[in-house]
Amino acid sequence: MRHLTKLFSVLLLAAVLLSACGAPAATEAPAQPAATEAPAQPAATEAPAQPAEFVFGLLMVGPYNDHGWSQAHYEAGLYVEKNVPGAKMVYADKVNPADRPGTTPAQLAEDLVSKGAKLVIFNSDDMKDSATEFAKAHSDVYVIMASGDQVWKDGKAYTEMANMTNIMGKMEYGKMMAGCAAALTTQTGQIGFLGPLINDETRRLAASAYLGARYCWTNYAGKNAADLKFKVTWIGFWFNIPGVTSDPTQVADEFFNSGYDVVISGIDTTEAVTEAKKFAGEGKKVWALPYDYIGACEEGKEICLGVPFFNWGPAYVTAIKSAADGSWTSQFLWNDPDWANINNPDSSAVGFQKGAALSADAAANLDKFIGELAGGLNLWKGPLKLQDGTEYLKDGEVATDFQVWYLPKLVEGMDGASE
Repeated sequence: MRHLTKLFSVLLLAAVLLSACGAPAATEAPAQPAATEAPAQPAATEAPAQPAEFVFGLLMVGPYNDHGWSQAHYEAGLYVEKNVPGAKMVYADKVNPADRPGTTPAQLAEDLVSKGAKLVIFNSDDMKDSATEFAKAHSDVYVIMASGDQVWKDGKAYTEMANMTNIMGKMEYGKMMAGCAAALTTQTGQIGFLGPLINDETRRLAASAYLGARYCWTNYAGKNAADLKFKVTWIGFWFNIPGVTSDPTQVADEFFNSGYDVVISGIDTTEAVTEAKKFAGEGKKVWALPYDYIGACEEGKEICLGVPFFNWGPAYVTAIKSAADGSWTSQFLWNDPDWANINNPDSSAVGFQKGAALSADAAANLDKFIGELAGGLNLWKGPLKLQDGTEYLKDGEVATDFQVWYLPKLVEGMDGASE
């Protein structure tokens, strides 16, 4: 029994050992791959940097919507805002003694600076002294003087001011075109010129209109220069100031009532057009040419022969960009038309927009005349005398810029006051 028990014990132990040897070893769960970080997201791209704001101020002698001189400047300011990143315009219009008695342009420029202006444009010749005063008192503010000559080293009024630039377009060409259109249209041989105040600028522009008229009258119309009558009547300012100036409406009417059938305007506003339209409505054959602003014919398309206009935008863009980027240089700019296309809004300082009343033949001859000017025709060439008979240019002599800019009197052949 003892042996059986012992055997049973041995067999039981063997079974246990066999069971242990036959069982598969417990395996560990397969190792999980190490957690990986989420793929890095690309860094958010920053919005492009906004251009730094550059505020410029504009002082206009008349209303910003005068269909003339001031509106041409105002629209140039809008052009700058469109073409110079960050540029912003602030302005004051009607900057003249009648609308703002007791207030000077320099004081109004101070107000624009208080609104952030880093550059101020003075847009009228009668602001010249005030612009100089302001520029000298504010060497840290850039100044553009339109039509002035303060920083022209060869001029009469040179004053060194590093923060000022003078800008003017060679409107002499535009006035020659206006004179040509008038001479090719007149049926009476009498052309009136509605002038503003009298100074160097207005004398040379009125004289340019006469020279253009005389050239086209003789070379295209084939008539005698002595048979052309050209009269200038000045009102005393750039536009009507009741009780101060002559009324431009009355002046235009006097022209039309006395045989002048074309009136060329030299003032900032459109009375020549509105009066010609009135007379035409009464059955008279009369025409007009306004000034300054490309859209000035809109008030009387049926009698408008065209308009010589300023395009200040491109020059203002260049100057304001230079002020903003630190490349500013004080300079005197008297800018030519772009002869490849005088009406190119992005390149030409002055142009001539033909009017609906200009006949096809007159338009064709005007184009020929413009082509001659583009090719180098210079009407400021002798022999040429002043109104009082004084020799101005000898035979074959070409006027210098100084002689043209500072024309001392109207030229021979013109009727009207010179001073």
